[in-house]
Amino acid sequence: SSAEVKCSLCVVGIQALAEMNRWREVLSWVLQYYHIPEHLPPKVLELCILLYSKVREPQVMLEAGSRWLRDQTNKSLPEYGSLLELYLLHVLLPLGRFEGAEELVRGCDVFDSEQQLAFLGTICESRCQWTQREEMHSAAEEQQDAATETVLGALSQKLLTMLTLLRRALRSMSSHFYLLPYKKMLLATFLLYLVVVRLDPASPTSLPFVYKLVQLFRQAWAAVFSPIHRPPIQD
Repeated sequence: SSAEVKCSLCVVGIQALAEMNRWREVLSWVLQYYHIPEHLPPKVLELCILLYSKVREPQVMLEAGSRWLRDQTNKSLPEYGSLLELYLLHVLLPLGRFEGAEELVRGCDVFDSEQQLAFLGTICESRCQWTQREEMHSAAEEQQDAATETVLGALSQKLLTMLTLLRRALRSMSSHFYLLPYKKMLLATFLLYLVVVRLDPASPTSLPFVYKLVQLFRQAWAAVFSPIHRPPIQD
């Protein structure tokens, strides 16, 4: 029939998209021909669930599978039980939707009491495993945070030690500078400048440079030493 041919062509299209690594387009491409999830053939729905489960994107089929399974017409299909089991194992349980899984199993008339108990046991076991993984993940995050805090504390202690040593060195240097006469420092700096620049102080063109050098030295002296602790200038 035309419905079977259409379903077969969609199956081929799903396989082709998967082989071309265009699996993200599968569900939207299929819904272009069936319009709503409730009208999907069981084989097409099965392939979509398995495909998105394999690529670890089961949330894509969450709404579409739920709508298909809750449709009254689909509940009369012989493939309904197997698709419900597939939806539970590959969509709901990997996403941690345990309450929705239990509700779906209890409201299903296809399963007898033994099958319902078996599925509920599987859901309970999956919930326990999920809780254990969450606890292990939380413990690992706490250990990582503690290790990070320890490293940051050690770095902060090292930085504080370095700053303390630097402050002591600067204090020692400043106290050493206090003992040097101001005029001698100025003369030594001026002579050093003349040696480096090779400037003739007797030349009229060198006067602006000499004046600028003196001004810069006075500004540096005023910035380093406060008026209270500034050593007296000795003539």
